[in-house]
Amino acid sequence: MLTISLCMIVRDEEATLSRCLTPLCELVDEMIIVDTGSTDGTREIALSFNARLFDFTWIYDFSAARNFAFEQATKEYIMWLDADDVLEPEDCQRLSRLKQSADFPYDSVTMLYHLTFDDEGRPVHTMRRNRLVRRDRNFRWIGAVHEYLAVSGNIYHSDIAVKHSKNKPFTDRNLQIYLNRRHNGEAFPPRDQYYFANELFDHGRYEEAVKEYETFLEGGAGWSEDRISACHRLADCYTKLGRTDKQMLALLCTLLIDTPRAEFCCKMGSYFIERHQFENAVYWYRQATLLERPKDPMAIHDEFASTVLPHIQLCYCYDRLGERNKAKIHHEIAKWHAPNHPSVVYNERYFNGSL
Repeated sequence: MLTISLCMIVRDEEATLSRCLTPLCELVDEMIIVDTGSTDGTREIALSFNARLFDFTWIYDFSAARNFAFEQATKEYIMWLDADDVLEPEDCQRLSRLKQSADFPYDSVTMLYHLTFDDEGRPVHTMRRNRLVRRDRNFRWIGAVHEYLAVSGNIYHSDIAVKHSKNKPFTDRNLQIYLNRRHNGEAFPPRDQYYFANELFDHGRYEEAVKEYETFLEGGAGWSEDRISACHRLADCYTKLGRTDKQMLALLCTLLIDTPRAEFCCKMGSYFIERHQFENAVYWYRQATLLERPKDPMAIHDEFASTVLPHIQLCYCYDRLGERNKAKIHHEIAKWHAPNHPSVVYNERYFNGSL
């Protein structure tokens, strides 16, 4: 049977920590909680779970804190979570079965990470993270912000899922870390260029974000998934800035990186809807429903962009083209995927004549 050290870094997480730890009490062999300066009841909650509690002076470097937590582990494998992550009962069962493996030659285990959900609680945006790693491989965290765990060797892609359930208010903490690093003259590697641009975008600083996305893309380095995402966000920046000519060019750049994604097709469809070119929009939304998931198992998959959204939009486009029967077909498909989505509910009333 595998032994597992759960390693976490926390700060002011009294609202979520117990929810995170409770399902894992019988699954992990030790809990290591590294506190970076809590002023609420976080520490008391950690101790109530018999966790090994450590203090770490916050130095605006997430990797440093996570590496310190990993260094305290004593078991065969290390698992990491954030305080606003949750394992549902079925995923706890999957983890329990994995833990009982007699022969487990893997250096790292990836788990699904459900980031956002629809009104029915079904995952919309999903990616994979390396969640469980052999302690004796001494894998390290890299990056002061938006850190990642650098792993290698024999990797197992499990069916275990972690649910992200964030309830803290949005802050500019990460943006300020990047701005301070830039102020101090630090040269950002490609990955930090990308995430710095994301922080600027998320805070509505679109002109600055454009410069950072373009710098990142022009450098030609970085993970292909980050480069595709950068093209999409660059297109969104141009939309916000009213520069629709460059919006299309940014979108098309994704085709130089990899095959089209559903998100790309939906944005192309939206582009043509805005111009009342509904036949062109139909083409792109239909493509969105036909594409396979990204080949890279670690890539983010937007379930909504390949199911609900294109069928809602196909319903609208066909209705505008006067093809009501086709519109109704796509409405029924969208309803099957998400019966309580506001657009689906509205369209149901529209087709029933109750508007």
